[in-house]
Amino acid sequence: MKVKSHKPQTGFTVVELMIAVTLSMLLGLAIVTVFVNNSYSFDQDENLARMQDDARHALREIAFDLRMAGHYADLHLPDAVAFDGALAIGTDCGPAGEVNWMYRTIEAGTGNSLSITAIDNATNSAATAAHSCFLGGELLDGTDVVSIKRVAGAEATVLSANDVYLRTNGTVGYLFNGLTPPSPPFVVNAPSADWTYRPSIYYVRQFANAPGDGIPTLCRKSLRGAGPAMTTECIATGIENLQIEYGIDTTADGHPNAYMTNPSLNDIQNVVAARIFLLARTTEIDTRYVNNKTYSLSNSPDFVPGDSFHRRVFSTSVSIQNIRSLNMMSL
Repeated sequence: MKVKSHKPQTGFTVVELMIAVTLSMLLGLAIVTVFVNNSYSFDQDENLARMQDDARHALREIAFDLRMAGHYADLHLPDAVAFDGALAIGTDCGPAGEVNWMYRTIEAGTGNSLSITAIDNATNSAATAAHSCFLGGELLDGTDVVSIKRVAGAEATVLSANDVYLRTNGTVGYLFNGLTPPSPPFVVNAPSADWTYRPSIYYVRQFANAPGDGIPTLCRKSLRGAGPAMTTECIATGIENLQIEYGIDTTADGHPNAYMTNPSLNDIQNVVAARIFLLARTTEIDTRYVNNKTYSLSNSPDFVPGDSFHRRVFSTSVSIQNIRSLNMMSL
């Protein structure tokens, strides 16, 4: 009778166990690496997309306002606008000592239109001197400031205590608070319409939410809210620079013949176009990236950041139709 022999069963050898553990670790490391890289790529894609969305939104806002500068509804002559003296209380944002600047459509003494005023590569001292509603240290030095005066693009059907309106019949106009319509001694004869007054001052602020947070932000001072009063509205975070070049019509043909970065108020009377440049950056750093690119915007000094933020320059050109049309009418 044949007897079967049985070999004793043995487990993994030490070598086999070490190979299995090593392979498992390599596989786990590969999975973790793929996960980390995918998470990194997702975060950076989201960071870049947010930067682009914010910058495009900011560019649209300032381009629309500039395009509408000098729009006073059916009223073509800025010097035909008067205003209720009570509007001066708590709402002005002009140079120190100059009363009612926010409601003036022309400069006292010269007759120059104030539809657009500009400060090139502004400092905090220059901004606060020109606009008393700016806080010291609020502006990001070396960026442009532009103020724009206009009315909304559609008639106001319901008046609000928190807004200022231009009532005009096409010949004369009167600025008043929503609860105080024009009354003698100034009367706008019918037929007339009311338009919401929308002056704004665009600038780059040093911070987003609180001083010291280090997030540059495009903001604007706007006339709205209780009072009404000048309030700060921030449009887009991560905007590091705003530069504007103004197209001046020197031959009265309706087309820009020269672009100026630092036009005088007298020059701006003939502005018909503008080029707008924004330098935008991500709000979060990229730990795997060092930005040593050189950024050149208009007459702003070249900028080499040397940090870990991604950046991009955005630009557009606009035609300032209302001022252009007024100039053409005056020929």
